[in-house]
Amino acid sequence: MVPTPGPGAAGPPPYPVIRPMLAVLGPLPPGPEQAGWAFEGKWDGARCVVNAPGDGTLHLVTRAGNDATASYPELGPLGEQLRGRAAVLDGEVVVPDPTGRPDFGLLQRRMGVLNPRRTARLAMELPVQLVLFDVMYLDGPLTAAPYEERRAVLAGLGLAGPNWSVPGYVAGHGQRAWEAALHGGLEGVMAKRLSSPYLPGVRSTDWVKTKYQETLDVVIGGWTEGRGALGGLPGSVLAGVAEPGGLRFVGAVGSGLSDHERRDLAQYLSVIPLDRSPFVNPVDLAGVHWAEPRLVAEITVSGWTAAGRVRHPVWHRLRPDLTRLD
Repeated sequence: MVPTPGPGAAGPPPYPVIRPMLAVLGPLPPGPEQAGWAFEGKWDGARCVVNAPGDGTLHLVTRAGNDATASYPELGPLGEQLRGRAAVLDGEVVVPDPTGRPDFGLLQRRMGVLNPRRTARLAMELPVQLVLFDVMYLDGPLTAAPYEERRAVLAGLGLAGPNWSVPGYVAGHGQRAWEAALHGGLEGVMAKRLSSPYLPGVRSTDWVKTKYQETLDVVIGGWTEGRGALGGLPGSVLAGVAEPGGLRFVGAVGSGLSDHERRDLAQYLSVIPLDRSPFVNPVDLAGVHWAEPRLVAEITVSGWTAAGRVRHPVWHRLRPDLTRLD
């Protein structure tokens, strides 16, 4: 929800409460249809609706409706660029790693922090970038206008600063956008129909997100117990990759496991218990059951964090053909 004006404020903000439009997950539109679509990079960050009443201030609202203004003080000067214009913008807050690529793990250190001293310190250590990609209100509603028109309005605002930007889009060339996104370390591509209106709070097929996925073979070195109906069964397995220095822990994988696969894993892991960690690096999880690193699994991931952990791991299958029996 839009924050309530503070003491002494003249009244409610001049713009309406606008919830973010949502996308469906799917492949890029077929080649013959791509002429009617725009393609943007998909940023791995936190969605934010930017509310600027035109008085030089700025209010940031998360997708869940929480006020995030105090968490990102370095974005405040954007309000001055919008002084005199009541505006509601859509964007993504990201934190780039040392190579300039968005790192959600770094962003998590900024999210939800409200203490002014701490936010000021973090703004120096881990400054955020606000990537703006839509405008829903500018001295009047724009949600009914087509995407192409809204993007032209957004570009016309000339918004540029040390902590915010308005990246362009590619019309009609999905593969070119896909290759550019992967080269830039982005999560994938957002395809948006050029003629589509902005539908607040709606998950629409006019917006399609296509994520990059990498297939990876990992060695299982332990497991943690599931909750509720999964009690006694693996809720997640601990994945590692073999390196010259030993088996390195890269994350826990629970998403994608079926009940049948959990039962099979429980049986397999019960005969190869271990009284110590098989990983050469620390595992920051509680209640771990260690296992001899013999079972190999195939998972999909969307990338790697700066700490060397897999991002968004999803179980695919056990690989008996690669099981380590040595």
